[in-house]
Amino acid sequence: QVQLEESGGRSVRAGDSLSLACKISGRDFSNFLLGWFRQAPGKEREQVGALHWSLGERVYGDFAKGRFRISRGDSKDTAILQMNDLESEDTAVYTCAIGFGPVSLGGRYRFWGQGTQVTVSP
Repeated sequence: QVQLEESGGRSVRAGDSLSLACKISGRDFSNFLLGWFRQAPGKEREQVGALHWSLGERVYGDFAKGRFRISRGDSKDTAILQMNDLESEDTAVYTCAIGFGPVSLGGRYRFWGQGTQVTVSP
């Protein structure tokens, strides 16, 4: 059974940096997309970006380009979302997910974590 668990969410100040982790367990496949998503109160979920786990290719949403980076962590089966120069508009629940297909935004994600809260104060 594939499971994902996010960690690292907390309250920070505008301009700070924050790193979120996504721990994957139970997978028996190697070609997949690791996506990060976020949902702010009263807004629809939007995709931060995605990383192809074996190819290393990445794609980002416009708001994330230049500030956010998705990578594989040093620990096995861990993904990292590095967020820099955070703004109050980045306040949201951040969730990681696993999907299959081309490296692009959107697509179908099959396995989801529970999410971790990031709050950015002015």
